Amino acid sequence: MGSFIEKIKAKLPGHHGDKKDATESTTASPAPASTQATAPAPTPAAAPKTAASTGRPKVLFVLTSHDKMGDTDNPTGWYLPEFAHPYYKLAPHAEITIASPKGGEAPLDPSSVEMFKEDAESTRFLKEKEALWKNTEKLELFVGRETEFDAIFYVGGHGPMFDLATDQTSHSLIRTFYESNRIVSAVCHGPAALANAKLSDGSYLVAGKDVTGFTNVEEDQVGLSSVMPFLLESKLVENGGQFVQATEPWGAKVVNSGLEGRLITGQNPNSAGPVGEAILKALERR
Repeated sequence: MGSFIEKIKAKLPGHHGDKKDATESTTASPAPASTQATAPAPTPAAAPKTAASTGRPKVLFVLTSHDKMGDTDNPTGWYLPEFAHPYYKLAPHAEITIASPKGGEAPLDPSSVEMFKEDAESTRFLKEKEALWKNTEKLELFVGRETEFDAIFYVGGHGPMFDLATDQTSHSLIRTFYESNRIVSAVCHGPAALANAKLSDGSYLVAGKDVTGFTNVEEDQVGLSSVMPFLLESKLVENGGQFVQATEPWGAKVVNSGLEGRLITGQNPNSAGPVGEAILKALERR
């Protein structure tokens, strides 16, 4: 991901070279309070055990169906490395199902293809896994089937800001996953799907919990703050989240919080691989 970070930083005023933020993550604990530590090392090859499935754990990946940037004609959708990197972390150890609000083809943000054309995992994914996003299941088909899965994961990209942020089917799934002791996770703009989700008692899922996502500064730096229906960092804070971020924009950051660290969020594209690792570790603990 380093090339992406440098491409972004090179466009910014006051860029002074190659200073990078270390990848950070939290360590889950039985207590509701969240803690933070260094990102986990690569996960061993053994498949995690899980009570919810008879073989490998099952993860529901959710993609956006939204393909236009606000009121403009500019394309958007889901972001390539934010699908590719978690997928390759999890696929050797878990069964992955892909869904989107509308089903069928979920739009890939073309700008992410260009931005990550030198990223090996992204280019490999683009060549080998097209069927995954061309033939997604409709999200509503999974209501009432939450017990078939161990985790739900929301892929980022600007698209979720426009559809998943207010999708009631998605909110219902998030509530059931979380309240039935399953893993709820998202990266970059994916936490837009979590920001407005409420639990059965009417409280926001993120209220009182450490969370992260694409920051206001990062949105400003890509020049899209005025196009977004809201700023993700601000919305998470507005709904009670305790926003945590890397020490510098574009640094990797992963946060585990909530009961047993089952709410997992990542800040930006550079956090996508570490989010996949965090999900895998959480599956191992189930």
